[in-house]
Amino acid sequence: MAFRPVIWLCAVAFVLLYSWLPLVSAAAAAVKTYIVHMKHNQKPASYATHTEWYSDHFQSLTSAAPDSLLYTYDAAYSGFAAALTPEEADSIRQSDSVLGVYEDTVYTLHTTRTPEFLGLNTEPGPWTGHSLQELNKASQDVIIGVLDTGVWPESKSFSDFGMPDVPTRWRGRCEAAGDFNPKIHCNKKLIGARFFSKGHNIVSGAKESQSPRDNDGHGTHTASTAAGSQVQNASLLGYARGNARGMATHARLATYKVCWKSGCLGSDILAAMERAILDGVDVLSMSLGGGSAPYFRDTIAIGAFAAVERGIFVSCSAGNSGPTKESLANVAPWIMTVGAGTIDRDFPAFSTLGNGEKYNGVSLYSGKGMGRKSVELVYGKNANTSGNLCLPGSLDSAAVRGKVVLCDRGISPRVEKGMVVRDAGGVGMILANTAESGEELVADSHLLPAVAVGRKIGDEIRRYVKTARNPRASLTFAGTVVNVKPSPVVAAFSSRGPNMVTPQILKPDVIGPGVNILAAWSQAVGPTGLDTDTRKTQFNIISGTSMSCPHISGLAALLKAAHPNWSPSAIKSALMTTAYTHDNANSPLRDAADYSLSTPWAHGAGHVDPHKALSPGLVYDATPEDYVSFLCSLGYTKEMVQIVAKHPNITCSKRFHDPGQLNYPSFSVLFRKTGVVRYSRELTNVGPAGLTYRVSVDAPPNVEVSVSPSTLVFKNVGDKRRFRVTFVWKKEVGPVVRHGFGSIVWSNALHRVSSPVAYSWTQL
Repeated sequence: MAFRPVIWLCAVAFVLLYSWLPLVSAAAAAVKTYIVHMKHNQKPASYATHTEWYSDHFQSLTSAAPDSLLYTYDAAYSGFAAALTPEEADSIRQSDSVLGVYEDTVYTLHTTRTPEFLGLNTEPGPWTGHSLQELNKASQDVIIGVLDTGVWPESKSFSDFGMPDVPTRWRGRCEAAGDFNPKIHCNKKLIGARFFSKGHNIVSGAKESQSPRDNDGHGTHTASTAAGSQVQNASLLGYARGNARGMATHARLATYKVCWKSGCLGSDILAAMERAILDGVDVLSMSLGGGSAPYFRDTIAIGAFAAVERGIFVSCSAGNSGPTKESLANVAPWIMTVGAGTIDRDFPAFSTLGNGEKYNGVSLYSGKGMGRKSVELVYGKNANTSGNLCLPGSLDSAAVRGKVVLCDRGISPRVEKGMVVRDAGGVGMILANTAESGEELVADSHLLPAVAVGRKIGDEIRRYVKTARNPRASLTFAGTVVNVKPSPVVAAFSSRGPNMVTPQILKPDVIGPGVNILAAWSQAVGPTGLDTDTRKTQFNIISGTSMSCPHISGLAALLKAAHPNWSPSAIKSALMTTAYTHDNANSPLRDAADYSLSTPWAHGAGHVDPHKALSPGLVYDATPEDYVSFLCSLGYTKEMVQIVAKHPNITCSKRFHDPGQLNYPSFSVLFRKTGVVRYSRELTNVGPAGLTYRVSVDAPPNVEVSVSPSTLVFKNVGDKRRFRVTFVWKKEVGPVVRHGFGSIVWSNALHRVSSPVAYSWTQL
């Protein structure tokens, strides 16, 4: 399948710098970073290590300087990254020992009440088999590796108070830099801090501080979300005040800085994954991505396969390109792909118009308010046609000075629009959604009084401004409220299925908290991330699948602590099959884009439930060999499969007849020319012995589902039982549709093991 770039933004916008990089010389300008995939098993016996062979091979094939060899990979990948001209890259391609040469890829980031919302501040319950104290003690041996923008080590979220010595198996370290002293900045909580910038430096030429330190805020936020220590009286300038803590407060953290101002280079990401695997992490958390590509061309998927093969759970964000369909990334079945939902906390703010109408919105503005006196409201008072969007340079100061400006959401960052209004002399802003963002509301720490409103309210305010003789408005702010209903709601920005790389695998896997999340922040940047924002705060509230990903990473660490012998696929299964699909008002999950009912293409198996995941009853397990059979079923050549799996003698003799035959905790059924699809699955008993499970099925009216057998008996712990599912399209029933959804549930009095099913009709 052709490469389909899917670029998304988080709270911090990254701008690619290629358009203005200085050209030192024609030769220098032509140099790019390439990743070279070597035939791992062709290493001559005369070389002690693959690294030596890669280095010598590189020198023998090119005239490039030795320092052009940026990284060598062995654990996460077979090959190296180098700075090459296109001609040098072509020369390397001709070698019989080379499987492929690929230009480096730029990835981007996918940019506290969540422990309470997830139930982590309460005892798990006697049926889970683990007390909170036991979980906390066990999680001290679990290490979470976070690939992001680095870490602000002084944050209280990384305090090691009361923690025992670092596990002796840990092989990582903290790297020294001018602003980072390992003896001072690392401890028994933050046990590793590295940075990877060689690929970035070749591409951008930007001279950023070469250090593990986080000058962006994003990495500090994600790391503290996954495993931050508890901090009392935390807030963003008074908002969301309370105790802030990560999901696995007693787990260890190792940070790997791979993202810089111009983005995150695949060569740097791969080097960090390599290092994290060798260092000994148990969980890898990556809130970044940048495309939808075949697995043998997907840097993250390849590195993640190597990690999973070594028992490391890999969690990745699904992306922020929703509500557009087919916008997912990080869709490899060995990766936990995480979408985003809201939590039951909100930050209400109000826009009161001159006609007396008062409209609800949200805001994190913390400065001096406007008071209750209304001022003139303007919309589209611009020097050019971009004024409705409040883009830089678009507003006429004479037209907006002293007034509230109505701005359309889109194109530029939300907080930047407020800066544009302020700099033009405006005293307030109403940020109104358009059809693209629908009814989703994301609160921001604006630099001037500002309220964000949904599309419907936005349209009403637009009509008012256009029809009223003297439109006026006032803005007021109501702080923090909790126990909001309904919640969770699927975030409109959360990327959606179907999975375009492998439609037979349903993605995303789950959703987790990702909207208005409070977590630790870097002191090098203000809460908006704008250069003009001089405010400093120890905590910040931001949104994105970047935020939901580390929630699941931390929960995986807790499951790893409770069940150290579980495989990454078993942990994934436990989180998926126990997820819930109804909100706190006991209604089916809804989609923030338009508040219609959500589907598994948006929420996957549902919203994670940590307590139930600790004791799922049954799991759908999968081995690395199963994933190889899956890859072989995609029509890949043996060389393509070897790029991902690195296995020496792949023959594809055990390929699945269909990629959907993988023992996955969900189903994606494609009806093509035939109206019948058959899949088998295997369940492993991780609950009590002697339990019987019975199946129940929910399906669209035009699909008949039969499961054989319909009852599974597990006499012992660890028993495995197979079942077969037949899906039949009843062509004569109902109107023609292109997709539908349902579920297959195995249950008894103690457990409910639920799998979502997505149906697609591709030959209509």
